[in-house]
Amino acid sequence: MNIILFEKNELADDCVVLRDHRAKHIVKVLQSKTGDSLRVGMLDGNIGEARVVSVKRKFPFVVELSVCLTGLPDPPPAIDLLLALPRPIMLKRILSQVTALGVDTIHLVNANRVEKSFWDAGLLEEEEYRPHLIHGLEQAVDTRLPKIRIHRHFRPFAEDYLPELASHYSSLLLAHPSAEQKLSQCLSGTPENILYAVGPEGGWVDFEVDKLLTAGMQVFTMGNRILKVDTAVVAIHSRISQEMERE
Repeated sequence: MNIILFEKNELADDCVVLRDHRAKHIVKVLQSKTGDSLRVGMLDGNIGEARVVSVKRKFPFVVELSVCLTGLPDPPPAIDLLLALPRPIMLKRILSQVTALGVDTIHLVNANRVEKSFWDAGLLEEEEYRPHLIHGLEQAVDTRLPKIRIHRHFRPFAEDYLPELASHYSSLLLAHPSAEQKLSQCLSGTPENILYAVGPEGGWVDFEVDKLLTAGMQVFTMGNRILKVDTAVVAIHSRISQEMERE
Protein backbone atom coordinates (compact mmCIF):
# COMPACT_ATOMS: atom_id res chain seq x y z
CA MET A 1 0.00 0.00 0.00
CA ASN A 2 1.84 3.07 -1.28
CA ILE A 3 -0.95 5.56 -0.61
CA ILE A 4 -3.77 5.66 1.93
CA LEU A 5 -7.06 6.13 0.08
CA PHE A 6 -10.39 7.14 1.54
CA GLU A 7 -13.94 7.81 0.37
CA LYS A 8 -15.32 11.34 0.16
CA ASN A 9 -17.89 10.60 2.85
CA GLU A 10 -15.11 9.60 5.28
CA LEU A 11 -13.72 13.15 5.30
CA ALA A 12 -15.16 15.48 7.95
CA ASP A 13 -13.64 18.85 8.88
CA ASP A 14 -10.43 17.86 7.04
CA CYS A 15 -10.07 14.77 9.22
CA VAL A 16 -10.38 11.05 8.52
CA VAL A 17 -10.71 8.34 11.15
CA LEU A 18 -9.62 4.86 10.03
CA ARG A 19 -10.56 1.62 11.79
CA ASP A 20 -10.00 -1.04 9.13
CA HIS A 21 -7.08 -2.57 7.21
CA ARG A 22 -5.74 0.92 6.49
CA ALA A 23 -5.35 1.62 10.19
CA LYS A 24 -3.64 -1.75 10.64
CA HIS A 25 -1.26 -0.94 7.78
CA ILE A 26 -0.37 2.43 9.29
CA VAL A 27 0.25 0.87 12.70
CA LYS A 28 1.88 -2.46 11.83
CA VAL A 29 3.64 -1.82 8.49
CA LEU A 30 4.39 1.90 8.40
CA GLN A 31 4.73 2.07 12.21
CA SER A 32 3.63 5.68 12.07
CA LYS A 33 3.56 7.84 15.18
CA THR A 34 1.63 10.94 16.13
CA GLY A 35 2.89 13.84 14.02
CA ASP A 36 4.14 11.69 11.14
CA SER A 37 3.11 12.52 7.56
CA LEU A 38 1.51 10.06 5.16
CA ARG A 39 0.65 10.18 1.47
CA VAL A 40 -3.13 10.11 1.08
CA GLY A 41 -5.78 10.55 -1.58
CA MET A 42 -9.53 10.78 -1.98
CA LEU A 43 -11.00 8.21 -4.34
CA ASP A 44 -11.79 9.97 -7.62
CA GLY A 45 -10.36 13.11 -6.07
CA ASN A 46 -7.11 14.87 -5.19
CA ILE A 47 -3.87 13.61 -3.68
CA GLY A 48 -2.03 15.15 -0.74
CA GLU A 49 -0.58 14.54 2.68
CA ALA A 50 -2.03 13.75 6.07
CA ARG A 51 -0.63 14.29 9.54
CA VAL A 52 -1.22 11.56 12.10
CA VAL A 53 -3.27 13.14 14.89
CA SER A 54 -3.68 10.07 17.08
CA VAL A 55 -2.96 6.33 16.96
CA LYS A 56 -4.46 3.45 18.90
CA ARG A 57 -1.74 0.86 18.53
CA LYS A 58 -3.57 -2.18 19.93
CA PHE A 59 -6.38 -4.08 18.26
CA PRO A 60 -8.84 -2.76 17.21
CA PHE A 61 -6.53 -0.24 15.57
CA VAL A 62 -7.72 3.36 15.15
CA VAL A 63 -5.86 6.15 13.35
CA GLU A 64 -7.00 9.76 13.04
CA LEU A 65 -5.53 11.82 10.19
CA SER A 66 -5.58 15.53 9.46
CA VAL A 67 -5.77 15.76 5.67
CA CYS A 68 -4.53 18.36 3.19
CA LEU A 69 -5.27 17.55 -0.46
CA THR A 70 -3.32 19.81 -2.79
CA GLY A 71 -2.36 17.67 -5.81
CA LEU A 72 -4.51 16.84 -8.81
CA PRO A 73 -4.75 13.21 -9.89
CA ASP A 74 -3.09 12.10 -13.10
CA PRO A 75 -5.12 12.48 -16.31
CA PRO A 76 -7.25 9.46 -17.24
CA PRO A 77 -5.15 6.69 -18.81
CA ALA A 78 -5.37 6.51 -22.60
CA ILE A 79 -5.83 2.73 -22.61
CA ASP A 80 -9.09 0.77 -22.28
CA LEU A 81 -9.53 -2.98 -22.01
CA LEU A 82 -12.13 -5.21 -23.67
CA LEU A 83 -12.05 -8.52 -21.82
CA ALA A 84 -14.04 -11.70 -22.31
CA LEU A 85 -15.25 -12.47 -18.80
CA PRO A 86 -12.71 -14.78 -17.11
CA ARG A 87 -13.23 -17.01 -14.10
CA PRO A 88 -13.75 -14.96 -10.89
CA ILE A 89 -10.41 -15.75 -9.24
CA MET A 90 -8.59 -14.62 -12.39
CA LEU A 91 -10.79 -11.53 -12.75
CA LYS A 92 -9.79 -10.40 -9.27
CA ARG A 93 -6.12 -10.47 -10.27
CA ILE A 94 -6.75 -8.74 -13.58
CA LEU A 95 -8.78 -5.92 -12.05
CA SER A 96 -6.06 -5.15 -9.54
CA GLN A 97 -3.15 -5.51 -11.95
CA VAL A 98 -4.59 -3.56 -14.87
CA THR A 99 -5.72 -0.78 -12.51
CA ALA A 100 -2.16 -0.52 -11.21
CA LEU A 101 -0.87 -0.33 -14.80
CA GLY A 102 -3.41 2.37 -15.68
CA VAL A 103 -6.74 1.86 -17.44
CA ASP A 104 -9.68 4.18 -17.89
CA THR A 105 -12.50 1.73 -18.75
CA ILE A 106 -12.78 -2.04 -18.56
CA HIS A 107 -15.45 -3.66 -20.74
CA LEU A 108 -16.40 -7.17 -19.62
CA VAL A 109 -18.12 -9.04 -22.44
CA ASN A 110 -19.61 -12.47 -23.01
CA ALA A 111 -18.09 -14.92 -25.49
CA ASN A 112 -18.77 -18.43 -26.74
CA ARG A 113 -16.10 -19.94 -24.50
CA VAL A 114 -17.09 -18.03 -21.37
CA GLU A 115 -18.75 -20.40 -18.89
CA LYS A 116 -22.31 -19.32 -18.08
CA SER A 117 -21.65 -19.75 -14.36
CA PHE A 118 -19.15 -16.88 -14.46
CA TRP A 119 -22.05 -14.45 -14.96
CA ASP A 120 -23.61 -15.55 -11.68
CA ALA A 121 -20.51 -14.59 -9.70
CA GLY A 122 -21.06 -11.94 -7.05
CA LEU A 123 -17.81 -10.32 -8.19
CA LEU A 124 -19.73 -8.51 -10.94
CA GLU A 125 -21.47 -6.39 -8.29
CA GLU A 126 -19.77 -3.04 -7.68
CA GLU A 127 -19.35 -3.58 -3.94
CA GLU A 128 -17.47 -6.81 -4.74
CA TYR A 129 -15.14 -5.69 -7.55
CA ARG A 130 -14.44 -2.19 -6.22
CA PRO A 131 -11.95 -3.30 -3.52
CA HIS A 132 -9.81 -4.94 -6.20
CA LEU A 133 -9.69 -1.70 -8.18
CA ILE A 134 -8.76 0.19 -5.03
CA HIS A 135 -5.98 -2.30 -4.33
CA GLY A 136 -4.50 -1.48 -7.74
CA LEU A 137 -4.71 2.25 -7.04
CA GLU A 138 -3.03 1.80 -3.67
CA GLN A 139 -0.14 0.09 -5.42
CA ALA A 140 0.19 2.65 -8.21
CA VAL A 141 -0.40 5.81 -6.11
CA ASP A 142 -3.47 6.96 -7.99
CA THR A 143 -7.01 7.94 -7.03
CA ARG A 144 -8.91 7.61 -10.30
CA LEU A 145 -11.10 4.49 -10.30
CA PRO A 146 -11.51 2.72 -13.64
CA LYS A 147 -15.03 2.48 -15.01
CA ILE A 148 -16.49 -1.01 -15.39
CA ARG A 149 -18.93 -1.73 -18.22
CA ILE A 150 -20.66 -5.13 -18.32
CA HIS A 151 -21.99 -6.59 -21.57
CA ARG A 152 -23.82 -9.88 -21.11
CA HIS A 153 -24.57 -10.45 -24.79
CA PHE A 154 -21.76 -10.51 -27.36
CA ARG A 155 -23.68 -9.88 -30.57
CA PRO A 156 -25.44 -6.63 -29.51
CA PHE A 157 -22.14 -5.42 -28.11
CA ALA A 158 -20.19 -6.16 -31.30
CA GLU A 159 -22.85 -5.00 -33.76
CA ASP A 160 -24.36 -1.99 -32.00
CA TYR A 161 -22.21 -0.78 -29.12
CA LEU A 162 -18.65 -1.28 -30.36
CA PRO A 163 -18.97 0.48 -33.75
CA GLU A 164 -20.20 3.61 -32.00
CA LEU A 165 -17.49 3.30 -29.35
CA ALA A 166 -14.81 2.91 -32.02
CA SER A 167 -14.88 6.60 -32.95
CA HIS A 168 -13.31 7.46 -29.57
CA TYR A 169 -10.09 5.54 -30.28
CA SER A 170 -7.10 5.96 -32.55
CA SER A 171 -6.50 2.19 -32.45
CA LEU A 172 -8.64 -0.85 -31.68
CA LEU A 173 -6.51 -3.92 -31.18
CA LEU A 174 -7.54 -7.57 -31.03
CA ALA A 175 -5.07 -10.09 -29.64
CA HIS A 176 -5.21 -13.26 -31.75
CA PRO A 177 -2.50 -15.96 -32.04
CA SER A 178 -3.03 -16.57 -35.76
CA ALA A 179 -2.57 -12.91 -36.72
CA GLU A 180 0.37 -11.92 -38.89
CA GLN A 181 0.86 -8.31 -37.76
CA LYS A 182 2.87 -7.55 -34.66
CA LEU A 183 1.61 -5.04 -32.13
CA SER A 184 4.08 -2.34 -33.22
CA GLN A 185 2.80 -2.58 -36.81
CA CYS A 186 -0.74 -1.78 -35.62
CA LEU A 187 0.40 1.32 -33.76
CA SER A 188 1.98 3.33 -36.55
CA GLY A 189 1.61 7.07 -36.29
CA THR A 190 0.77 8.69 -32.97
CA PRO A 191 -1.55 6.47 -30.91
CA GLU A 192 -3.76 8.51 -28.60
CA ASN A 193 -6.58 6.42 -27.17
CA ILE A 194 -6.37 2.66 -27.47
CA LEU A 195 -8.82 -0.16 -26.84
CA TYR A 196 -7.32 -3.64 -26.75
CA ALA A 197 -9.26 -6.90 -26.58
CA VAL A 198 -8.28 -10.15 -24.89
CA GLY A 199 -10.39 -13.26 -25.38
CA PRO A 200 -11.40 -16.09 -23.04
CA GLU A 201 -9.46 -19.24 -22.21
CA GLY A 202 -9.45 -21.10 -25.51
CA GLY A 203 -9.72 -17.87 -27.49
CA TRP A 204 -12.41 -16.16 -29.54
CA VAL A 205 -14.37 -18.30 -32.02
CA ASP A 206 -14.30 -17.33 -35.71
CA PHE A 207 -17.73 -15.69 -35.55
CA GLU A 208 -16.56 -13.39 -32.74
CA VAL A 209 -13.34 -12.49 -34.52
CA ASP A 210 -15.29 -11.61 -37.67
CA LYS A 211 -17.69 -9.39 -35.72
CA LEU A 212 -14.87 -7.58 -33.93
CA LEU A 213 -13.01 -7.01 -37.18
CA THR A 214 -16.17 -5.68 -38.83
CA ALA A 215 -16.49 -3.21 -35.95
CA GLY A 216 -13.03 -1.84 -36.78
CA MET A 217 -10.57 -3.85 -34.71
CA GLN A 218 -7.14 -4.92 -36.01
CA VAL A 219 -5.71 -8.32 -35.12
CA PHE A 220 -2.17 -8.63 -33.83
CA THR A 221 -0.02 -11.37 -32.37
CA MET A 222 2.29 -11.44 -29.37
CA GLY A 223 4.20 -14.38 -30.80
CA ASN A 224 3.86 -18.15 -30.84
CA ARG A 225 3.47 -18.64 -27.10
CA ILE A 226 -0.06 -19.09 -25.77
CA LEU A 227 -0.48 -17.10 -22.56
CA LYS A 228 -3.02 -17.34 -19.78
CA VAL A 229 -5.59 -14.56 -19.87
CA ASP A 230 -4.22 -12.66 -16.87
CA THR A 231 -0.65 -12.92 -18.18
CA ALA A 232 -1.75 -11.79 -21.64
CA VAL A 233 -3.59 -8.75 -20.29
CA VAL A 234 -0.54 -7.53 -18.35
CA ALA A 235 1.91 -8.31 -21.17
CA ILE A 236 -0.16 -6.56 -23.85
CA HIS A 237 -0.92 -3.57 -21.64
CA SER A 238 2.79 -3.14 -20.90
CA ARG A 239 3.71 -3.38 -24.58
CA ILE A 240 1.06 -0.83 -25.56
CA SER A 241 2.26 1.56 -22.86
CA GLN A 242 5.83 1.16 -24.12
CA GLU A 243 4.81 1.88 -27.70
CA MET A 244 2.87 4.99 -26.65
CA GLU A 245 5.83 6.31 -24.70
CA ARG A 246 7.98 6.24 -27.83
CA GLU A 247 5.89 8.88 -29.54
